[in-house]
Amino acid sequence: MKSTRRLLIRLIAIAAVIAIAAWMMVIGRGHTIYFDNKPIEANGEKYEAPYQIQVYVDDESMGKLKEGDRGMATTMGQDFKMVLHITPEKDAKKVGSAVSLKIPYNMDGIVINLPALLGGAPEEVYQSEFIPTEVEEPEEEVDISSDEFEMPMGDE
Repeated sequence: MKSTRRLLIRLIAIAAVIAIAAWMMVIGRGHTIYFDNKPIEANGEKYEAPYQIQVYVDDESMGKLKEGDRGMATTMGQDFKMVLHITPEKDAKKVGSAVSLKIPYNMDGIVINLPALLGGAPEEVYQSEFIPTEVEEPEEEVDISSDEFEMPMGDE
């Protein structure tokens, strides 16, 4: 009786630790979100970039993105909320837009193309995984055309 009770308590404790670990894995996962303000063409649609987009995440400005710029923010969890202040053309009035997104669990770095998102494009168009490009170090070239140790040639 006592060993059965001890075994049951241990199994419940192990199950609780596994459940907490699984829950923390989902809600505690960090993501890096990149924002692009670049024109994009997909599925025959062209999404033009506005003059400037100011991105706010958690009431903190992540930057003013002019056409062609990229910004970045980090977030925890699978739900992502941001506020965008869009200036369509230079000296035009700003328009505000609140956006909520579900972040895919399988992506570490997510690139969000803001013009496509604002234009109503499907998720596969405005959202992609960030894949860093590796910069190769140029190999140092050795100049062998001059020899500082000259060898006598012939009958000298």
